[in-house]
Amino acid sequence: MLRSLYNWTLEKSEHPKALWILAALSFTESSFFPIPPDVLLIPMVLAAPTRAWRIALVCSISSIFGGIFGYYIGYALFDAVGQPIIDFYHMQEKFIWFQAKYNEWGAWIVSLAGFSPVPYKVFTIASGMTEMPLPTFIIASALSRTARFFLVAALLWKYGAPIREFIEKRLGLLTLLFFALLFGSFLALKYI
Repeated sequence: MLRSLYNWTLEKSEHPKALWILAALSFTESSFFPIPPDVLLIPMVLAAPTRAWRIALVCSISSIFGGIFGYYIGYALFDAVGQPIIDFYHMQEKFIWFQAKYNEWGAWIVSLAGFSPVPYKVFTIASGMTEMPLPTFIIASALSRTARFFLVAALLWKYGAPIREFIEKRLGLLTLLFFALLFGSFLALKYI
C-alpha cells in the first residue's frame, strides 16, 4: 500500500494543479494542519527536477503567508481562548514572563522552528499570542522557510536520481522514520 501511495504521489506531482495543491498544503501546515509540505515537495522535485526552484518558491511563499495566518490566529483568538485559561489558573505573571522571554529570543526561535522539522504552526500561533513584532516574525519566517525549502530542492535537484533510488529502496523505513521524527517533535514541544 505504501508503494502505491508513493507512486500515486509521484504521479500527482506532475499534475497541472500540483503547484496549487502544494501551495495549499504549505499554507495550512504553517497555521494549523499537521502534515508538512515536504510530503509533496519532495516527489514534485524528484518528478520534475527542472522545476525545482519554482516548486521551492511556491512552497516558501505559501508557507510564509500561512505563518502570517497562524500569527493572526494567535493574535486574534488569544483574548477569546487563551486569556481565560491563563486567568483561570492565575498565571498572569508567568505569562508576562513567558511573553517577555519569547519576544526577547523570538526571532531566533521562529528561525529555528521554520528551518527544523518541529511543528512550525505552534510557533506561528505563539508569535501572535505574545504579540511579537510582525515585521520580525515575517523576516525570521521568510529567511528560515525559504532556506529550508530551497535546501531540500537543491539537494534533490543535484542528487535526484540517487536519492530517488535510496527512497524507493527504503520507503517503509523512511516513512517510519519520518513519522517518528514528527511525533518526537510534538512530544518535545509538549515537555520543553
